[in-house]
Amino acid sequence: MSRRAQTLKEIRRVIDLETSALRKVGRAVDGSYAQAVEWLSKCRGKVVLTGVGKSGLIAQKIAATFSSTGTPAAHLDPSEAMHGGLGFIQRDDLIVAIGKSGESDELNHLLPAIRNVGAQIIAITANPKSTLARAAGLVLVTPIDDEACPLNLAPTCSTTAALAVGDALAVALMKLKGFKTAHFARNHPGGRLGRRLTLKVADIMRSGESNPVVGLKATVSELLAEMTRLQAGAVCIVDARGKFAGLVTDYDIRRALQSGKNILSLSIRSIMNPRPTTIRPEALAASAVEVMEDRKTPFSVLPVVDARRRPIGLVQIHDLRARGL
Repeated sequence: MSRRAQTLKEIRRVIDLETSALRKVGRAVDGSYAQAVEWLSKCRGKVVLTGVGKSGLIAQKIAATFSSTGTPAAHLDPSEAMHGGLGFIQRDDLIVAIGKSGESDELNHLLPAIRNVGAQIIAITANPKSTLARAAGLVLVTPIDDEACPLNLAPTCSTTAALAVGDALAVALMKLKGFKTAHFARNHPGGRLGRRLTLKVADIMRSGESNPVVGLKATVSELLAEMTRLQAGAVCIVDARGKFAGLVTDYDIRRALQSGKNILSLSIRSIMNPRPTTIRPEALAASAVEVMEDRKTPFSVLPVVDARRRPIGLVQIHDLRARGL
């Protein structure tokens, strides 16, 4: 067997072992898991994740998942906790301690101190008879005996199992709390989803001096000058009362030129679109994208009008795409 084939065989072996480990954990799920979600939902303080070594890294990830899905959580290193960090833990907090063997000295030395504070402990461990399990008020057993490591030493299957349990608790908890997409977006304002659910048309539109507007009685020459000055690709037209009357785009200009007439002799009314699609400033910017693209012939500019039908802005598709929409 070639070296490449041996490598692929080993990769598949590890993935198969970890997949089997997760199935084994799934079969071990019992009422204690549901109780853990209840404890988490009723926690009046913080959820604090802790663990040693690789389990500590898994604890960090689970803490981040909890926080992003509506449950304030943080990671605490056991060694740091024993040298002042314990002050972070309060009576109303809930501690989730992770350890495959449940016999890590650094973690187990911390447990009596946590009990003295009065915080509850949930243990995630493969050993239900361990020191960690005995110190916890609730034990979630992850029955992993062997690691995928050929030496059966490096945490692999056990950390995958702990991570999956943490994710499962977080997801069950967010459902119990009624955590919705909009809540997720508020916690992820920098992400694409956050932008889609929080960014408004008013945040992106050309407005003020950058908003191209001319009166209905202006000349086509004045309209072209305004379009060129702002490099907008379109100009909003208003009537004598300042109400939105129509839109002239560069497409309308090209169409007028193709007619063979002297465009400068034409009236704005004769070349404008008197009933273009518009949008309100409080609408989601993502909605503007949908409006502009949900056509057989998509368009690239969208006038923004207020409640009094005054054109207060202009949205361009390239500005939306530049913001990740």
